[in-house]
Order: sequence, then C-alpha cells, then structure tokens
Amino acid sequence: MTNIPETGRTPRVQIRLIIIQILVFSLLGTLGGRLWYLQIREGDAYAKEASGNHVQQVVQPAVRGSILDARGVPIADNETRLVVSASRTDLLKMDDDGKAVLTKLAGVLDMKPQDVMDKVRLCDSKTPQPCWNGSPYQPIPITDEATAKQALQIRERSEDFPGITAEPQAVRRYAGPGGSKTSQVLGYLSPVTDEEITKAQDTDSPYLRSDQVGRSGLERQYDKELRGKAGVTRYEVDNLGRVIGEAEADPAQPGANLVTSVDARVQRIAEYELNEAMKEARKQNDRNTGTNYKADSGAVVVMEAKTGRVVAMASNPDYDPNAWVGGISAKDYAKLTGKKSNYPLLNRAIQGQSAPGSIFKVVPTAAAVNAGYSFNGPYECSSSYSIGGQVFKNFESKGYGAISLGKALEVSCDTVFYRLSHEEWKRDGGIKPKKGANDWFYKTAHQFGLGAETGIDLPNEVTGRIPDRKWKLDYWKANKDAWCKYGKKGGTYAEQIAYENCLEGNRMRAGDSVNYSIGQGDTLVTPIQMATVYAAISNGGTLYDPTVGKAIVSADGKNVQEIAPKSHGKLPIDKSTLAKMDEALEGVATRGTAAWRFEGWPQEQIPMHAKTGTAEVYGKQTTSWFATYTKDYSIVMTISQGGTGSGASAPAVRKLYNALYGVSEDGKIDKKKALLSTPQKGLPKIESDGSIDAPKLENYPPKKSAEEQAAEDAQTVAAGPLAQPVSLADLAAIVSTRGGNGNRAARRRERRRTSV
Repeated sequence: MTNIPETGRTPRVQIRLIIIQILVFSLLGTLGGRLWYLQIREGDAYAKEASGNHVQQVVQPAVRGSILDARGVPIADNETRLVVSASRTDLLKMDDDGKAVLTKLAGVLDMKPQDVMDKVRLCDSKTPQPCWNGSPYQPIPITDEATAKQALQIRERSEDFPGITAEPQAVRRYAGPGGSKTSQVLGYLSPVTDEEITKAQDTDSPYLRSDQVGRSGLERQYDKELRGKAGVTRYEVDNLGRVIGEAEADPAQPGANLVTSVDARVQRIAEYELNEAMKEARKQNDRNTGTNYKADSGAVVVMEAKTGRVVAMASNPDYDPNAWVGGISAKDYAKLTGKKSNYPLLNRAIQGQSAPGSIFKVVPTAAAVNAGYSFNGPYECSSSYSIGGQVFKNFESKGYGAISLGKALEVSCDTVFYRLSHEEWKRDGGIKPKKGANDWFYKTAHQFGLGAETGIDLPNEVTGRIPDRKWKLDYWKANKDAWCKYGKKGGTYAEQIAYENCLEGNRMRAGDSVNYSIGQGDTLVTPIQMATVYAAISNGGTLYDPTVGKAIVSADGKNVQEIAPKSHGKLPIDKSTLAKMDEALEGVATRGTAAWRFEGWPQEQIPMHAKTGTAEVYGKQTTSWFATYTKDYSIVMTISQGGTGSGASAPAVRKLYNALYGVSEDGKIDKKKALLSTPQKGLPKIESDGSIDAPKLENYPPKKSAEEQAAEDAQTVAAGPLAQPVSLADLAAIVSTRGGNGNRAARRRERRRTSV
C-alpha cells in the first residue's frame, strides 16, 4: 500500500476552504443586498404594508350584576334575549359593503333597511345616533328583540345572511316587581364615550369601547361594582381585516350584585299613592287662582328613622328605564327630555328643591331655644304682625293668644316665629349687622344639615339653599347688573323687586328674616333633606347619611361587603327640648293641623308625629308638604302646585303608613297584612352558588267574588279608561300576594293602573 504524503492533501483542502469561503461571502452578500433592498430601497412601501397587520380585540361583555330589593327581589337584572348581530368586517368584504344582506335582513326583522344600515355604521363626531360606538371587529347588535321564528330563519338560511348571527345574549332588564318602576333611583345604561375611556384608562377600572356604563341612579353610583370585567380575545389581523392568528384570551368576570334597602312592595305603593294624590289634587279648586291645582310634579321618601336607609323613593313624573335598553330611540329620547315632558329623568326626591313652608318650623323652634328663648313661652300668636307698615298675616288670619313654642308648632302659628326672628334680626344689628352676629336662625339651619348635600349614595344631589347674609351678598354680586338693567321704579311687581335688589339686594331686610322663619322667601330644601331631619328628631338627634345600597355581594355569593349607616352630625337640640318638640309634633297628628287626616289611627300602639306645610311660590300655586315620623320610619311627601300639606299630601302618607303597619281605615292593626311593621333586618339568603331565593310579587289584585267583580267592572266602565277603582286593602294585596289574577278583566284593569 502506497502512502500518500501529507503535503499532497494541503492544496485540495485549501481549495475547498476557499470555495466554501466564496460561497459564504456570496450568501452574505446576497442577504445583505436583500436587506438593503427591503429596508432601504423598498422600506417605506413594506413598512406601510406591515402597518396593516396588527392585533385587534373582540370583547365578551361581562354579565352585569343585579340590583335587588331588601328581600332579594330583582329590580334590575339581566334576561336572555335573541340578539341579531352583524360582523362589519364580513360585510365590508362584499362588493356592495353588505347592503344587499342588510336589506334582506331588514325584511326578516320587520325593520326599515336604512334603520338596519344605520345600526352598523361607526360613530364619530359627525354621525348622529343610531351608530356603533364599539370596536368595528366586535359583532354589532341590530336588535335584541328578535323572535324565535326570525332567529331560526337567519340561522337556517345562513348562506343568505353571511356575517349575520342570531344567538341568545344577556340583556339588561328593569323588572318592575309588583308594578313598581323605581325609575330615578335605578337610573339607566348607555355606551361609554371616548372621553370617558381616555379619562379612565390609567385607573384601576378602565373602560373598553364596548362597555355600557351607568348614567344616573344606582347604575351610575355603583357602576364599578356592577360592571364586572369583560372578557377579551385578541386576534392578529392583516390590513384587510382577515384574522391570521389568535394572540391571547382573558375570560369575562361577572359583576357583583347590589342589595338595596328598597322594599319593592312599599315602593309600588309609594309610587301609586303619589300619583293618586296628584290626580286628586287636580280635581280641587285653588281659590287663589280660581283654577284647579296643576299638581305637575311630586316626590315621596320613606326612610328608616334609626339608620337613614331608604325604603322607598318615588318621583313623579317617572318613566320606564327599559326604554334605554339596547339604545333609546330619538322619539323616546324626545319624550324624556323635551320641554313638554316635565323632565321625568329628574329625581325630585334629591334634585327637586322648593320652599318648605311650615315643615321648616322645627328649625326656628330649635334656633329660638339656642338663642335663649324659653320653649314654654308665652309668645303672642296674633292674626298678623306688622313691620314698618308691612303686614305679615298668620295662616287664615287666625290668632290663638299667648302660647308656647310647642303649641306654635301644633297649630302652625306664623306670627310667633315672625316675632322671634324679627327680634333676633334686630339683636344682630338689622340691616347693618354687628361684627360676629349670632345669626341663630341661619346657623341652626346649617347645623340641621340644610344648605348642603345629605350624602345619599345617588349622583347629582342638590344642596338646597339657606339664604343667610353670605348668600345674600354673593347672590347680589352675581345678579346686580341684570337687576339694574331690568328694574324700574314704580313698574310692575317684578320690575320693582329688581329695582330694589339693584340698590340694596345685598342687605338682609327684616322682611327677609320673617319670611325665612316660616320656610318661605329664598329658602330651598329637598324632600331627602327633610326626611333626614325628621328621622333625626325621631331617633334622638342623629343625622344619618341616607343610603339606598345595603350590601355588595360577589357573583358567587362568597364575598359580602355590607354598607353600614353613617352619620354626618347631630341636631343642635338638647334632650329636654327634643322631647318637648317630639310631644308637639305628636300633637299635630292628634290635635293640630294634621289631626283630621289621622282620625282612627292607633296612636297608643304606634305614636304618630307630623307637620304640615303649604309653601307659597311667586307666579305659581302653593306647594304641598307633609313631614311625618314614627319610631321606625320618616315619610315626607311634596307636590308642586298641589295645594295644602294636609289637603293634598297627607292622605297619601296616611295610606303608606296603613300599608306599612297593616292598619285598616278604622284603626285596627292586622299584622298579617303589614308589609313592614319593623324595618328589614339583615340580608336576603344567598345560596352557595350566589343565587338568591326571592319572593315573587304580583301587580294585580286577588280574585274577587262574582258580585264584587261585576260591580268593579261597572265602575271601571263608568269612570273611563284612566279610572283607578282600587282600595288600599286591594293595593296591599297587589304587592304582597302571589296568586293569579283569574280573568282577563283583571289584567285589563291592571294594565290601566300601571300605565298611568
């Protein structure tokens, strides 16, 4: 075997290495050239094309938490509806942008083609509603009211409806248990705005474009807790919108449930009786104007005296919050916000403010005692009181002689409070106040919590107004120019007032002081403020923050966060004075101005306390006020342009108490018929899966005998379509029984009731 010398291999190896090196450098050169071509020569074009490839997210909305009454009855929850949706991405891939498909879909849904096309267009500053404010990659809902037949047509003929889906989804529902609406307390939902998304993006609760958010009421106040967390699936899509891969997915987390202190049964009666009181007031003649009372709006609050929890809150006019579900129509929106609507979206229990009239007199009573005057008097209750030639009359110009402050409350004597306030006005320096003037009558009102928010857990509460010296000065500065321009010496009443205000509207006159002492003049309060005040008198002096929310319960029921009552102060009244005031207010219900409305009331078993109020408003008819309390509850009702407190509001409040305690018209107590003889304690039972077994409420009366039914039918026909032939006993049964209505006539009658 011949050995090949080592030196013979070297040239061939070296040649191979050189060839390999040449190949490597050639490849590197080719790659480098390609990179130059892609990144430099054609870089802009490829960058533009690549920018079309990005990640888009599809949102799976979280199931919004329910809002429950104190017994666990849903007053706002979710129901499964057949929702027809359109994929905008699929529609845009079609030659006509999907117009033919949408036109065909409109025929199936009994809708106008243009209405369907408007639903899928994207919202911007120039596009009016309806339009889609969510992600264009999200299925866009066309309707949530599809019938099973319509849904089947779409699904069975899927080749005719590309990009269209019909499937069950959870949709918000305002259940209206027992016929109650609870409109302004619940609020409503609408799509989130770009501004809200931007504002919340760095918070612990950011919004997604597809989110529905609370706009008022509890839906807004507890939106963060109710909303939950939406599920998000992220897809990578190309510049044509085609999905080229799934990035990641986060599952949806349902929102928590809110248990409230509202009792749906009491709420139903509060709404019903307020509406009935307003209707009755419109039948009564106003002797001052010669026309019937307009009774154009009103409110009532039922509150637990020892906690401040709201059992019922009604505002009239009201509305059906279901009108907002799925997007409100332009026609319905105009009905709720137009000039002729009288603004039903306004919660007059916390946003309606007016002069309180005589229910305010508990404030100057306490102020007088704090200023050093004896509760026992005596104080002259004359038929009138004169200041500088101006005569201020007592109500109905009746005098009672020398009386105590307690008696002045009982018979609502104006002139007693005129004298006391005028005397204090002079002590403080009159028009030229002393430095550090006591201003007891105004200071005490602020200590009662008036002129400020109560702190209720509902948005947009107003403060009312206590027209003290500081307010006078600030108001004058703000309006002086307008007064001076409009005012005219010797002109009309309004022109003369403007003229006087221009000259010295910053001064606290004697007339301002005496008008204020009886809840008139520039004084403004809200029903919730006065309910809080009278609840404090009942419970011994504690001013509680009114609350509607009672507990927040997680969707699985494992986490319960109770909302404890909170206080924002104490009444500036010592125990002795408070006891005497309590006795006087009991006298109002038994001997005084409200006694005729509480005839037959079981006073020994359930001591009733009350105060009537009739407030005069320039250019309008009088405002009716009625404030009451027992050891358990405080109830305040007001009716704008409704007449007197005892005439318009008192009967409805009496019926509310009858239902709460199970009191018949003749004064007998039947605990079985009592809806809530003591405030609801604890929370409804929550099952291990988070569900709540709530009682059912029916909004129709129980079965009647054939004779009773025939008589009622005849009464209904005779009275016309808006008749309300139902007794208090029937109404209590409406909201407390579970039985059926038995016949079509009963259903027709109930529809008439609930439509008013």
